[in-house]
Amino acid sequence: MKPSNELFNLIQSLSKSEKRFFKLSSSLQDGDKNYLKLFDYIEKQKKYDEAELKNHFQKEKFIKHLPSEKNHLYKLILKSLRGFHSDNSISSILKQELKNIEILYSKALYKECVKILKRSKRTAFNHEKFYYLFELIRWNKLLIEEAYEQGEFSENLDLLIDQEMMVIERLRNLAEYHMIYSKINYIFRSGGFSKSDKEKAEVDKIANHHLIIGKNTALSSRAASICYYIQGFCNATKRDFETALLKFKKTKYILDKNPLIKNDLAGRYVRTLSNIITCLIETNDLTNAKLVLNELDELKNEKQFSSIDIKVKIFTSYYNAQLLIFEKEGEFQKGLKLIDEIESGISRFQYKLNKEQTILFYYRISYIYFGSGLHKEALKWVNKILNDNEQILRQDIYSFARIFNLILHYELNNYDLLDYIIKSTSRYLSKTEKNYQSEQVFIKYLKSLSKIQNEKEKNIIYLAAKNEFEILFKIKEEKIILQFIDVISWLESKIKGEPFENIIKTQLEKNLT
Repeated sequence: MKPSNELFNLIQSLSKSEKRFFKLSSSLQDGDKNYLKLFDYIEKQKKYDEAELKNHFQKEKFIKHLPSEKNHLYKLILKSLRGFHSDNSISSILKQELKNIEILYSKALYKECVKILKRSKRTAFNHEKFYYLFELIRWNKLLIEEAYEQGEFSENLDLLIDQEMMVIERLRNLAEYHMIYSKINYIFRSGGFSKSDKEKAEVDKIANHHLIIGKNTALSSRAASICYYIQGFCNATKRDFETALLKFKKTKYILDKNPLIKNDLAGRYVRTLSNIITCLIETNDLTNAKLVLNELDELKNEKQFSSIDIKVKIFTSYYNAQLLIFEKEGEFQKGLKLIDEIESGISRFQYKLNKEQTILFYYRISYIYFGSGLHKEALKWVNKILNDNEQILRQDIYSFARIFNLILHYELNNYDLLDYIIKSTSRYLSKTEKNYQSEQVFIKYLKSLSKIQNEKEKNIIYLAAKNEFEILFKIKEEKIILQFIDVISWLESKIKGEPFENIIKTQLEKNLT
């Protein structure tokens, strides 16, 4: 059985301050501290190697019980982290206050309970923490009953019951929105922008849900923010980026207007900015996309966006968007200068990056090399995607990476290999649930091009392919390929014999004019 690396991942995720707090906490404990020896050794490892660890501690008695020692250390680190972060989030503070109320109540210190209760209820209301508010109201009722027994009738129990019903209603409302979001998120994370008919029907069903299309259906700011976010998601998956942009901007507006909730929903705020940038890029508003990109980058300097998971989200969202902007501008040389920085970040966050962001990085880096004419380097990065056997996540990226792979082999004159790859790509695409004409058209022309050496004959095929694509792209669904490969600009570069990046820059100037 392969040794578990969960402890290694946890230790590697710790900040310097968290490590210092753990060691200070441990210094207050009595007895043997074998777990500290384990901690120090694992902390220094670049990659978890249990055989190496066992060899190092072979003379120590505790190594015979390594699984239990690792488990003990894991729990101690989590306990330390709970203490370190106890005042860092509203949820942690409210949990502590509830515990304090419970302790004081058990000691019959009811007045002290009431004091903490009132303060905590204000905090929970202001932050729309309905789950904690529900629990606080439960304690409130118990304390009112105690007051009644003491002959104090200053509080109205009926009013509190009404308050409880309101909280339950808002909790249920928010839970429903989270369920709807989970559905649209699953559809997008599996298929991306490339949808089967079944998935399109599911998106339409979500978009027409009464809580999504109805007016004033969201009963809280939290619910309203997720409602507009879902609307944005649904429109983006349909490639209606203009409407999606409006919805994501509304999400941002609600969170900006409610800073307490914005700080608590830092992850959603980062994703909202990221989606706004994507919509701006897709609607060719690169000027405003850059402004929002700067806004996203500045978040890393704000305290409420300083946790590791949020830093990773900012890193991935910022650099993927920046590379995409460079692609749209034809500034591939600028993109090349960022690659070392991105690789360094990937290495730094290697155990924290999610797979979707990783494969997006691979694709964007590959495309930057392609735009710079460095086709061998581009192939190396696209192979990182193709060598992955992922069967569920973002199948649009995997599908278009295969199409992109054909272009790279064509540019490298790998004609003998290309014939085989074209067949395997056709087989792969035929097995997917969706089927775009643009993919089949591309394969058809590339198959012809791979068998011709004469440049004049090739130019005839380039021109025919360009004309067919221009007609095909009048169908909105078929334009999905342009999100990954600018086939029109590539064909134009082949027809005119000009660098790919020059064609994109010329086209951008025309659009701006």
